[in-house]
Amino acid sequence: MKHLVLLLMLSAIGFASGDTVTTEHLDLTKTWVGFLSLIVFVVGYYFIAAEDKYHINKAKPALLAGTSIFMLIGLYFAINGIDGHPLEEEVKNLIYEIAGIYFFLLVAMTYIEAMIDRGVFSALRYRLVSHGYTYKKLFWVTGLLAFFISPVADNLTTALILSTVLLTIDKMNKQFLVPGAINIVVAANAGGAWSPFGDITTLMVWVAGKAEFTEFLFLFPAAIVGWFVTAYLLSRVVPEGEPPFNAEEKYIEIAEGGKTIIGLFALTIAMAVLSHQVLHLPAMWGMMFGLALLKMYVYYINRNSGPTQLNAFSWIAKIENDTLLFFFGILAAVGGLHFLGYLEYFTALYDQFGATVVNIGVGFLSAVVDNVPVMSAVLKADPNMGTDAQSQWMLVTMTAGIGGSLISFGSAAGVGVMGKMHGIYTFVSHMKYAWTVLVGYIISIIIWYIQFEVLHIGAHHI
Repeated sequence: MKHLVLLLMLSAIGFASGDTVTTEHLDLTKTWVGFLSLIVFVVGYYFIAAEDKYHINKAKPALLAGTSIFMLIGLYFAINGIDGHPLEEEVKNLIYEIAGIYFFLLVAMTYIEAMIDRGVFSALRYRLVSHGYTYKKLFWVTGLLAFFISPVADNLTTALILSTVLLTIDKMNKQFLVPGAINIVVAANAGGAWSPFGDITTLMVWVAGKAEFTEFLFLFPAAIVGWFVTAYLLSRVVPEGEPPFNAEEKYIEIAEGGKTIIGLFALTIAMAVLSHQVLHLPAMWGMMFGLALLKMYVYYINRNSGPTQLNAFSWIAKIENDTLLFFFGILAAVGGLHFLGYLEYFTALYDQFGATVVNIGVGFLSAVVDNVPVMSAVLKADPNMGTDAQSQWMLVTMTAGIGGSLISFGSAAGVGVMGKMHGIYTFVSHMKYAWTVLVGYIISIIIWYIQFEVLHIGAHHI
């Protein structure tokens, strides 16, 4: 409280002395609005991290912090008579960015709920469990699926699908679910790192022209070895035995329309990629087109399949809205800090410490702040990457993607799984095993160094 009063007094002194700020090269980090916004972000981040302690949904502090920061900036502009056009343009761009992610997730989550309703995951669970797979084997199977599906379906969608499978296998055994969830998040992020459309950050690098499509494929060795090391360490705490299965349990088949919905989901992902690659439209436009196809299929099946009645709106109603609102809040908060000038500071470190050191640090920063705005800041600053610029862009692409796994909400995949496995996969449960992710992260960097810098097998030798 004392610090808040002091800030207000300092701001009053600034007003009285005719505090003038121009919008050219705007830097508000040393003003009262910069300090106060940073405090709001840190407090909000604390309550997000302490979700289990205070029993407050992570979307609430994230949303409050994100909206408050821009309200404070707007107030600062109004009081000081600053032209609000740059702020307005920043918010418009931020809304565009958030909307792209928001609607992408909305469609992906709707399809997942549709597949749950049609028994797709129950059927998959039956096939896995009825074969007598142990917890450890299921752990490895789901991890491998996550690693190889995410390069095509993106890391968030993959993590949501496979975390749902985990819950259908055994929703009560936390000793299996927690390491299984961490394994899926790490595998999905690692798998997404070696594909241009496997993660939002890789997509950003690709669109910015920093690397060709084939250059991302050279990250495969570092990604898979790093994930395997983490998975091996996690597998040691996975319990022995098999999940509960009644031999008299009836064979579960996918309900009517389920297989078609799987096909429509695959088509929707393809349309998202096509929209971005060929049609020059946002990826979410293809996703929304896929949602339209789903709703039209529901109309068709209700008219032509007798007693079967499906309701697409009921699937939309079941999605994790708190996850969507969390993304809105956290992206808005980081966008506010970026506008104030805070996220520009670390780019100056490239000249001082070198690209390799800073790019490794970006991985740790992305775990705390979220990899999307961090990568956005790096791309906007366009720092000097040195003589091996292509290799360095591959490094920062990998570290930003994989580094997000170090903390539960450092990546879209982690946040999605936190929402799907609420109360099971949390910040606290993840941090208990975060050291395994760190070991894998270090191994991935070592593999990159040997491959790109020692053997010269990589981006600049295609």
